[in-house]
Amino acid sequence: MSDVAAIQNLVQKQKELKQEIAKVIVGQDEVVNEIVLSIFAGGHALLIGVPGLAKTLMVNTISKALGLDFKRIQFTPDLMPSDILGSEILDENRNFKFIKGPVFANIILADEINRTPPKTQAALLEAMQERAVTVAGHHYKLDLPYFVLATQNPIEQEGTYPLPEAQLDRFMFAIKLNYPTFDEEVQVVKATTTDFNADVKALFTAQEIIDFQNVIRKIPVADNVIEYAVTLVSKTRPDNTLAPDFVKQYIDWGAGPRASQNLILAAKTQAALNGKFSPDIEDVQAVATGILRHRIVKNYKADAEGISEEDIIKKLF
Repeated sequence: MSDVAAIQNLVQKQKELKQEIAKVIVGQDEVVNEIVLSIFAGGHALLIGVPGLAKTLMVNTISKALGLDFKRIQFTPDLMPSDILGSEILDENRNFKFIKGPVFANIILADEINRTPPKTQAALLEAMQERAVTVAGHHYKLDLPYFVLATQNPIEQEGTYPLPEAQLDRFMFAIKLNYPTFDEEVQVVKATTTDFNADVKALFTAQEIIDFQNVIRKIPVADNVIEYAVTLVSKTRPDNTLAPDFVKQYIDWGAGPRASQNLILAAKTQAALNGKFSPDIEDVQAVATGILRHRIVKNYKADAEGISEEDIIKKLF
């Protein structure tokens, strides 16, 4: 199949994918869109929202519709790295045998990732970056495609450990979930208080998703679009000559080079999912908020004046 035909096929398949997801998930179109973008761009996503907004159900439904192996890890303060990665045990012949942990799946739901201490949070870092884990000196490759979707309660809640910047930077998107509208909540209550069970069909194979990811990486990007993305990221850094005054006033730390890479990858994916064969500046802007919001660190002045990361990113456009 040619790359052009592959992109046309992808447009059709992602429409079907969203229809399957909509059988179970009411509303949340933007959230679903950003998760789908992450998957086809080959990135990870962090979902931020209070409990009870169907974050777990959403990931479970998406993994079923994608036809991928799915594992859920509930992060708690007593969770150990071996509970995620797996461990070696002595078998009946007194030989060491590796028992794989839940990290060995295509889609990992790291539920409430900020409820576990940093040592356990760090156990996911190698898997996210290298698509491999090291246990007792042995290197184990993970099956592709590999996608970590972590959920996080707002930091102000009880018993949370903020994720370090190095780990936050590994997530392509930080996606904020808001409460449903009144009409959506009525639909949710109607759908979930009866014996109705939606049947979600698997639309892809693992190899198909890998092929689509490879086609997206081959999409050409004009130099002016790359320069726009790099300029946008440079403007978030207070000590950069391109930074406007409001950035110097409200931001302590800006986004790093991984933000520029992710902006272009996500813009390519955004273009492909809309049937375009090359991204433009509008595609970069469409994905910028989810990619930059967790990579900029506001100062106390921004907090005192009630200025959010989203406000700062919009002003950068």
